[in-house]
Amino acid sequence: PGRTQFKVVIKALSPKEVTRIYTPRPLDRNDGTFLMRYRMYGSVTKGLKIEILYGDQHVAQSPYILKEPVYHEYCDCPVEDPEVWQDIMSCPSQEPQITKDFISFPTIDLQRMLKEIPARFSQTGGAIVHYTILDNHIYRRSLGKYTDFKMFSDEMFLSLARKVRLPDVEFYLNVGDWPVEHRKVNDTPGPVPVISWCGSVDSRDIILPTYDVTHSTLETLRGVTNDLLSIQGNTGPFWDNKTERALFRGRDSREERLHLVKLSKENPELLDAGITGYFFFREKEKELGKAQLMGFFDFFKYKYQVNVDGTVAAYRFPYLLLGDSLVLKQDSQYYEHFYIGLKPWKHYIPVKRNLEDLLEKIKWAKENDEEARKIAKQGQLTARELLQPHRFYCYYYKVVQKYAERQASKPEIRDGMELVPQPDDRDSVCTCHRKKPLREDL
Repeated sequence: PGRTQFKVVIKALSPKEVTRIYTPRPLDRNDGTFLMRYRMYGSVTKGLKIEILYGDQHVAQSPYILKEPVYHEYCDCPVEDPEVWQDIMSCPSQEPQITKDFISFPTIDLQRMLKEIPARFSQTGGAIVHYTILDNHIYRRSLGKYTDFKMFSDEMFLSLARKVRLPDVEFYLNVGDWPVEHRKVNDTPGPVPVISWCGSVDSRDIILPTYDVTHSTLETLRGVTNDLLSIQGNTGPFWDNKTERALFRGRDSREERLHLVKLSKENPELLDAGITGYFFFREKEKELGKAQLMGFFDFFKYKYQVNVDGTVAAYRFPYLLLGDSLVLKQDSQYYEHFYIGLKPWKHYIPVKRNLEDLLEKIKWAKENDEEARKIAKQGQLTARELLQPHRFYCYYYKVVQKYAERQASKPEIRDGMELVPQPDDRDSVCTCHRKKPLREDL
C-alpha cells in the first residue's frame, strides 16, 4: 500500500469515437483497496472500455465494458423508466429514514400547503423555496430573504432530471440551517411536509442529504478538493503511527466548542482543540486564542476526532467517518439522512451533550486500542457504503417519488415561479441515444 502504481486507460469502445476523459491517479485507501475516479468531458454512444493495469497485467476484473451510451454530467438524456434507472443504479429497495419521515404524511394536501407554508415560514427571515417539477422541468420561487443556498438544490434536481424522468411533484424546501416543522402528528392542525437538509428529534421535516455532501458529490474532480471520495485516499498515517490525541478544529458556532478549547488547555496530552474563527462569541477570542486553519487531510494524523454540533448537526461528520480515525460524537438532537444506519459503540464513541465524559472516553480509547481501532474501521466501512455517490441520487429520487405518490392534487406552476434551466453552453451539447426498452426486454 502507498507505493503501488496502476495504469488506467479509459476509451470509447468504438474507434470512431473520441472523447476527453479526465483520469487522476487512483486513491490508495491503505487497506488493500483503491478508488478509481474519472470525469467525462464528452459522451460516447457505443460505450466505454475501462482497463486497470498493474504493469502489463489486467487486475480487479479489468477490463470493464460499458456497452450502452455513456453521457457526461451535463448531458440531458434521462432514462424514461424510473424502475429501470433504479435497477441500473443498484438503489436499495428501502431507505429507513425516508420511511420514517413519511409516516406523518399518508396524504399531502397541496391546497392546504399553498395557504399555510408561505404564511408560516416565509417571513423576512425565511429560507423556503417552493419547487414544482412538471414534465421533468424544474420551476421554483423563493419565499423569504435567505434562500441563496437554493443553488445547491437547483444543482442536484437538475442533475437528477438529466439522468432519470422525475414524477410531477410540488413541494417546499427549507434551505436554512434548522428544521422548521415542530407540530406533532396529533396536533390540530397537524404538521405540513417541509423538506430540509437536517432533522431533529422534535421536528417533522422530511430529510434530504445535506447541501454539503450533495455538492461534494456533484463537484468531484471539478471545483471541490475535499470531497467524500478524495478523503478516502488521504487518511493520514496508519493507525499505529497516528498521534494519540483527540483533535478538534472549527468555528465558534456552539458554546460546547468553547468548552472544548478550555478542556484542551487543561489536558493537552489528551486533546488538541482550537477555534479557527470567531463570529458568535467574539469576546472569547482573547481568552481562548485563535487556532490556525488546518488542511482537512491533516486531521487524520490524529487517532481520535471530536465531532461537536455547529448551529445544527456538524456536517463534517460524514467526512470524519470516512477517515480511519476514531470519531467521538457529541450526543445531539440533530441528525442527517444517514445517521439512522449508525450505532454508538459500533461505528463511533458517543459523548454526552455537555462533554463531561469526553476525557474519560479518550482515556478509554487509549487503554483499549484494539477495540478503538475496530470501531473506527467499522464506522469507516459503513460510511463508505452509505455515502457512495449513487446512494445520494437514489435517496433524492426516492424522496421525490414518495412525495409525489402522496399528493392529493396535481402539481402546478404557480405565480412567480421561474424555470430553472439546464446548462446550455457548449459543454452540455450532446445527442441522446438511449433506447426506450420494452417491458418484455427487461
